[in-house]
Amino acid sequence: MTLATSPTRRTIRDSRPAVQSTQPLVGVAIPALLLFTSGIAALIYQILWIKQLSLVVGVEVYAITTGISAFFAGLALGGFLFGRWADRLSRPVRLYSFLELAVAVLGIGATLGLAHAAGPFARLELSSGLLAWVLPFALVGIPAFLMGGTLPVLIRALTPLAGQLGAAGGRLYAANTAGAIIGALLTSFLLIPALGIQGSAYVAAALNMLAALAAFAVDRRAEPRPVAEATPPRSAQARLAITLYALAGGIALGYEVIWSQSIVQFMSTRAFAFSVVLATYLTGLVLGSALYARRADRIRDPWGVFALLIAGAGLVALLEITLLGRWLIIAQTQAEALVLGLTGNDLAGMCARFAVAALSVVFIPTVLLGAAFPVMLRLAVDAGRVGRDVGSVVALNTLGGIVGTLLTGFLLVPWLGLVHSLAALALAAAAIALCAVLRGQQVSQEARQGAIALGLVTVLAAVFTPSDRLAQLLPAARNGQLSFYEEGRGATVAVVDTQRGNTHFKRLYIQGVSNSGDAMPSLRYMRLQALLPLLIQREEPRSALVIGFGTGITAGALLRYPGLDQRVVAELLPAVVRAAPQFQGNFAAGSDPRLEVRLRDGRRELLRNPQRYDLITLEPPPPSAAGVVNLYSRDFYQLTAQRLNAGGQVAQWLPLPTQNDADTRALVRSFLDVFPHASLWTTELHEMLLIGSFEPLELDVTRIRQRFEQAEVSAALRPVGIISPAALLATWVTDRAGLERYAGDAQAVTDDQPGIEYAPWVRPNEFARVLPKLLALRSPPPLVNADDSFRAALADQQARLMRFYAVGLFAYTKQRAAWSSAVRQVLAEDGGNPYYRWFIGGTP
Repeated sequence: MTLATSPTRRTIRDSRPAVQSTQPLVGVAIPALLLFTSGIAALIYQILWIKQLSLVVGVEVYAITTGISAFFAGLALGGFLFGRWADRLSRPVRLYSFLELAVAVLGIGATLGLAHAAGPFARLELSSGLLAWVLPFALVGIPAFLMGGTLPVLIRALTPLAGQLGAAGGRLYAANTAGAIIGALLTSFLLIPALGIQGSAYVAAALNMLAALAAFAVDRRAEPRPVAEATPPRSAQARLAITLYALAGGIALGYEVIWSQSIVQFMSTRAFAFSVVLATYLTGLVLGSALYARRADRIRDPWGVFALLIAGAGLVALLEITLLGRWLIIAQTQAEALVLGLTGNDLAGMCARFAVAALSVVFIPTVLLGAAFPVMLRLAVDAGRVGRDVGSVVALNTLGGIVGTLLTGFLLVPWLGLVHSLAALALAAAAIALCAVLRGQQVSQEARQGAIALGLVTVLAAVFTPSDRLAQLLPAARNGQLSFYEEGRGATVAVVDTQRGNTHFKRLYIQGVSNSGDAMPSLRYMRLQALLPLLIQREEPRSALVIGFGTGITAGALLRYPGLDQRVVAELLPAVVRAAPQFQGNFAAGSDPRLEVRLRDGRRELLRNPQRYDLITLEPPPPSAAGVVNLYSRDFYQLTAQRLNAGGQVAQWLPLPTQNDADTRALVRSFLDVFPHASLWTTELHEMLLIGSFEPLELDVTRIRQRFEQAEVSAALRPVGIISPAALLATWVTDRAGLERYAGDAQAVTDDQPGIEYAPWVRPNEFARVLPKLLALRSPPPLVNADDSFRAALADQQARLMRFYAVGLFAYTKQRAAWSSAVRQVLAEDGGNPYYRWFIGGTP
């Protein structure tokens, strides 16, 4: 069946007579349902494997991009080869069913293989170099190769609808992408929280099996398809169309790279936020493809339409960034309040906030890009070689996306910045549009003029959009003054100068989200993060590793301990280290030659380097941030334990306000499962510290006093309110027995069960409930060589600290009268304590 169109207008070239089947396969509905199901499974696998790849190859932008490229390269190659094979088959649906069965088996195999591939990959990389990459490439590339064949094979099965290839192909593409939307949301909001990584893979495999069985049933009732006959080579017009669409694929994925860095300051680093953005991106593609599929085979000027869609998407993407402003934050706040009022659910309210940002930045360009797919099928697909041509379109578009991702992330953004990179991509899209209207056949004068006009407007927008547009928005959103800003590979790093009363302090923002700062509370807990475990070790510590440079305060504290021979920091982002001079109190850690900064993912540093340390102190971002749970899991603690010297310790930062009580219990359980001797310390009102080792903790007061009284050590601790050894040990909370009571039957966080990354939103006033519960665990510290006077001083310092904490809790629970009374007592007893004064409102 063909659509009656003028021979001079048709670019789907019927090189053989149209074949009328006595029994059409099933129309579009059932193939669409099959692709919808496999789309769900494919996105589940993709999300799972990206998470697992970060554990195998690391989270450095080069490594993870290379690993993900293996997945997309597999998709591209599969589409290319299976599309050609399908043309030679009389029963292509049967091939589809075998593909789904194979994906189910290999998908499970890849998930299980990736779970155990980190160690072998690290060893292979050391011994074989680049050959080690064969392992992750094979694990994700082979099942992706099979996935890539599903769309062209099913479109080939609809050969009798040759005159409606644009419509049928657009609808199948929309169905497959709609399944991907469900898969993206289902994985983050339900599957991983409930079933973990491997359990989610089994669900995906079950969906593959369901699609395979349904396809078998359909194939048994359908008559054989006509086998494709020999056709002439592609025309110059078809080759031009496929080439331009491949270039457009690179530009589209380049947009995604830029959007991922530019939108985060209006979002969150929670996995839910990224899922909402991905779902919005895919929804745009679905709507564009589905809506335009109805017209794809009836339009009289497909070249002109294609040009206008591609150029329009680029211009809109640029203008949306240009027009971002305070209005978006206001709209997000209103949407959050509306949804929160309707549902009473904090997570739903935050997701509404994320959706507003995604709709404002991502949605419209992706609708236009999605509409281009059925038009491209109209331009490039030969009715006699449906599988071959659809496979080529999809494959080359995917390969173009890989190249676009690499060029944008590694070259454009570091060289030009986010705004100018987006402008460059928009100009490239305009160039593609001009090429289409100038070299395409039978292009209308209106389309040519429209493409030229869009190109000119894009040039004007690129010229007049300031390169620091996004930088201007960050302090506007955070009510501060920007003092450092760098857009680099994989992340944007900024430092904002903030005022609180009469005091100024700076905060570090990565991807627009606050990570840390140099205010008094941060100075206190970060210095204790390094110095406390060094001071209490039995043997004299000689080496220490800090994972996460941040503001440099923890790393700088290592410089104040004179006994260390080696000080190492593992940091992922070079820009974070370059921002170090912005922060007070880090003792010039970014430039001190005694500190070795290794620009590497902390987990990869431990995997690849067998070096052992007396102290490993862990200060990554909060565990609820996407991808960070890898540094809080039981598996990670087992790795750190392998890198300890005899008597060595691991110190884990434990923030309290960033997760609910159940999640904090899970974090503690993960730590206890690895370290037989564990203790809990309160380094600041909002932060605690877990210290673990394989030897019993012994707090020798004589040894601790000698170390504390070293001039550089005491000079680092006294300005943050730790005025004596007694004040230092007053931060003790409990030992393993107390932690066991607190953790109870909580399930440990593991690489396979990273539930905290997908945990519910933090409940209101949760901190005020968790802190008293932890402080109630207090037990006597295991003191050695402590005389009565020291014990009395320790008890006094503990009482003073608890009275100050009561002030903080009264403030959180809005008990104004109790707060006022407690503040007067704290000021009377410890009015000179700089830490207490900072909180109460004075200047230290």
